[in-house]
Amino acid sequence: MEQLLKQIAAYKSEIEVTNISDATQVEEFRIKWLGTKGIVKAMMSEMKNVVPEQKKEAGQVLNEFKLFVESKFEIFKSSIETQQGSNVNVLDLSLPGDEVLIGSRHPVTLMRNRIVSIFQRLGFAVAEGPEIEDDWHNFGALNLPEHHPARDMQDTFYVQQNPDWVLRTHTSSVQIREMEKGKLPIRMLMPGRVYRNETVSARSHCFFHQVEGLYIDENVSFADLKQTLYFFVKEMYGKDVKVRFRPSYFPFTEPSAEMDVSCFICGGSGCNICKKTGWVEILGCGMVHPNVLSNCNIDPNKYTGFAFGMGIERPAMLKYGINDIRLFSENDVRFLKQFSSSI
Repeated sequence: MEQLLKQIAAYKSEIEVTNISDATQVEEFRIKWLGTKGIVKAMMSEMKNVVPEQKKEAGQVLNEFKLFVESKFEIFKSSIETQQGSNVNVLDLSLPGDEVLIGSRHPVTLMRNRIVSIFQRLGFAVAEGPEIEDDWHNFGALNLPEHHPARDMQDTFYVQQNPDWVLRTHTSSVQIREMEKGKLPIRMLMPGRVYRNETVSARSHCFFHQVEGLYIDENVSFADLKQTLYFFVKEMYGKDVKVRFRPSYFPFTEPSAEMDVSCFICGGSGCNICKKTGWVEILGCGMVHPNVLSNCNIDPNKYTGFAFGMGIERPAMLKYGINDIRLFSENDVRFLKQFSSSI
């Protein structure tokens, strides 16, 4: 015990004459005295050599020594921080500020907003729905019963937890949910992300974005559909663009058509974008099938309607000259920052 007291007294004398002049020396002091392998830790380990009847007294002495070292460390640390603070230059408010980088909207978002704004001028409201759908809303209600061959047109991701759940393959499921509400007439636009089990390449991806439209009322005709889409094309691509409709097949519309526009890259003369045809397909459309109306408790003898749907990535690629669809989802800042002026 006597030897312990002499050692502590010597250490205190050494600390009292220690001179600290910078932050490096403060850290060195901490490591030497309070570190894992420091002197205080070593002194505490000497408790095992103290006889039992003196352990209480030795513990008090060692604890007092530890508090002494810690207080000195805080004094040294505070002193250096105060010195450093006094040496900091006064803020010069006349200096130019740091450049603030401005974010930008994603090119897919820019195209989506453009499409939505055009149809909103025609009175279309926006509706959204879940990306994980049940089989009925994604297929059954859209005139695609189980084992229907048209289901093969869409490679589907099924949810393992429940085989009746799928990642929606189109936003047509939102159309069904809107029709089930029974609030007629309906004039809605359904933008959103959809999923297909496809090989990822420069021209296709396992997820992409769509905008679908639905108009249901009394006496709606195919002429109304054509006039609506003519307006959209002229607003989106300009008054000089040419339009054509080609007969097609979709199980949820009858009659059905695909809509092409003259290639605005080559002006219709033929290029790689239009595959030398002079035309670019932009959407599918048609009159809502009576079976779909019946599935949603809408009387097909009283009401008719049309629907259309288009991808967003393809027109965005054409507008911005993007040759690889994967760029949209790679989050490369060098790619995204190019659209900061497109807001």
